[in-house]
Amino acid sequence: MGRFTVILLGLAGLAFYYFSNQEVNPFSGEREFNAISISQASELGAQSYAQILQQERPNVLCLDRCQSEVARDVVSDVRVIGERLQRAAVEYERDLLAEGWDFTPVSEDFAWTYNVIQSDQPNAFCLPGGYVAVYTGILDVTGNFDGQVTLADLEDPDKLAVVMGHEIGHAMAHHGAKRMSQSQLAQLGMAAVSVGVGDMDPGQRQMVLGAMGVAAQGGMMAFSRQHETEADRIGLELLVRACYDPREAPELWERMGSLGGGQRPPEWMSTHPASETRAQNFRDWMPEYIEMYEANCGPLR
Repeated sequence: MGRFTVILLGLAGLAFYYFSNQEVNPFSGEREFNAISISQASELGAQSYAQILQQERPNVLCLDRCQSEVARDVVSDVRVIGERLQRAAVEYERDLLAEGWDFTPVSEDFAWTYNVIQSDQPNAFCLPGGYVAVYTGILDVTGNFDGQVTLADLEDPDKLAVVMGHEIGHAMAHHGAKRMSQSQLAQLGMAAVSVGVGDMDPGQRQMVLGAMGVAAQGGMMAFSRQHETEADRIGLELLVRACYDPREAPELWERMGSLGGGQRPPEWMSTHPASETRAQNFRDWMPEYIEMYEANCGPLR
C-alpha cells in the first residue's frame, strides 16, 4: 500500500471520528468536537480536585477545621459568591433549553464544591463537575490591589465574582473535555502521518512531523484563546444574573495585565487572549449586560 494511501486512510478515519463526536454548543450556536462524556469529564474533575486538595492540604482553609476567624470569613464569602453564580448557571441553562437549544445541561447535576487555598498565586479554577478553588493570591487583585491580602479585599465582591464566573463558564461549556479531545485528535493525526511517512528519508520525515507538530500546537493555542473568550462571555452572563456589577470586569483584566510588570508573549503565541483584548471585549459587551442587569436587579449606581 502506497504512502499517500496510508495517510489518506488514516485521515479518513480521523474525519469519521471527528464528525461522529459533534455536540451543540448553546453558548456559541455551533457544533463542536467532543469525544469525552460529561460523566467521564466530571469523574476526572473529581479525581484531580481530590489530588490537588491532598497536595495542598496544609494550605486549604477550613478543610478539616478553620484555622482562624479570618479564614472562616474568607471561605464563607467565597462560597456565597459561588452559590449565587451556581444558581445563575442553573437559571441560564434552563433559559437556553426553553429557547429550544438541544444540549445536556450540567449545572443542576454538578457536585458544586468551593475551597480556598492559601497561596500567593493569583488564580482560581473550576474543574468539570463543579469543583472550584480560589487561591488567596487572587483576592488582592480582585480587592484593594494594594499588595496585601486582607478581609477588606472581600468587601466589594464584584471582581472576584468576575473571576469565578469565568472559571465556572469553562466547566459549563465543557472546555476541559474539548481541549482533551482536540489533543487526542492531534495525537492520532500525528500517528497516522508518522506511519504514512515511515519510509521517507529520516531528515525529510523529521521535517514533515516537525511542521505538523508546530501547526497542531498553533491550532491548540487558537482553540484555547477561543475558549477563554467564550468563558469570559458566559461568566459575564452569570455575573448579571447573580446581580454582581458587570462594570468591574474591564478593570479586573487591566489589573491582571499589569501583573509581572505586564510582560507577556505575543497573543498569537499564548493560550490566553491578551488582557487588553479581554478588557476591550468586556467594554464592547457592556451595554447589553448593563441593560440586562438593570432589568433583573435594578439601577446601577
